[in-house]
Amino acid sequence: MTTIIRKPDTLEKLKILSADAQYDLACACGSTKDEHRRRGGEGKWIYPVTLANGGKASLFKVLMSNVCTNDCKYCPLREKQDIRRCSLQPEEVVRLFLGYFHQNKVFGLFLSSGVIGTPDATMDRINGIARLLRNRYAFRGYIHLKIIPGAGIAAINEAVSLASAVSLNIETPGAEYLARVSGKKDYIKDIIDPIKHISELTAKGSRWQGVKQTTQFIVGAAGEPDRQIVRYMGGLYDRLKLDRIYFSAYQQGLGSADLPAERTLQNPQEILTREHRLYQVDFLMRKYGFKDRDILFDAQGQLSLTEDPKETWAKMHPERFPVDINRADKFDLLRVPGLGPLTVARILQHRRVARISRIEDIGRKGKLLAKAKQYLAF
Repeated sequence: MTTIIRKPDTLEKLKILSADAQYDLACACGSTKDEHRRRGGEGKWIYPVTLANGGKASLFKVLMSNVCTNDCKYCPLREKQDIRRCSLQPEEVVRLFLGYFHQNKVFGLFLSSGVIGTPDATMDRINGIARLLRNRYAFRGYIHLKIIPGAGIAAINEAVSLASAVSLNIETPGAEYLARVSGKKDYIKDIIDPIKHISELTAKGSRWQGVKQTTQFIVGAAGEPDRQIVRYMGGLYDRLKLDRIYFSAYQQGLGSADLPAERTLQNPQEILTREHRLYQVDFLMRKYGFKDRDILFDAQGQLSLTEDPKETWAKMHPERFPVDINRADKFDLLRVPGLGPLTVARILQHRRVARISRIEDIGRKGKLLAKAKQYLAF
């Protein structure tokens, strides 16, 4: 009996590759309910995202290929895994994306890939798709390109010249932890040096200063403490000026059995809570003026699973409270648990015309304002 294996058509490949793109969650995760992992009704390749201005839109997000020569133990697409492999050709990606774009279903493209052969060969195909869109089809909209670890300077330069945003996943906070999940990647040469190079290319005053740079940590797979992740976050934001850091909780059962996470993780929900706490820390660092040294950890170097990091900080600094709501500056108000940037803006605006005598003067009653009241003086 002869078995005929039919090659998948474009739509079948899109379904396979978009499903596999779930393991690369940057741009699909966040710290608010509107940014959590989800997909649009059209299919797993349409991802709703929150824009910088607070608006909502959708990205066309897919892997170019799930073929991969890397050995990342946390990834179900790693080499030698028995999965259905396929790749989209550049013209297929362009045709699919432009079809959705011209129907106003997406505003931009988020393109990633497994490693096909070598990092540079893969980047040539990724950049080739962007070249087609920019040069042949005159597309001037949003393109986010993933940089493959180990890619050469020329490939990175071209990606930055073509993209609106680029990202190279840092994966772990240090070489020690990367060695636990990959025997092929060189942490400094393949990851840190390229991230630094991208930072130089996109620095203020440079030719490509408008191109955004992001990265992503895989949380929990290597057994790293939160303290180490947060320390690296401080360097990425303060020294390398990255625009955003994302976190992807390791999904138990998808990786190799000898991962530290597989041996130690008892409650899968805890790793999701850990991811959420890291997003809260990220928000404190980007929006509230916190530094990595301000974040508090337990004896094992972990963030609290029961209390948000801002409230933990407030309880450890009673000398900073209560804050005078009518006199405190923006920085001190942002340190108050329960007060966010929008509420602080309302406080500052209200103070210009009238004294604030009670918490209800600045908004409707709720849990956050009730929490803030404990730390304020009127």
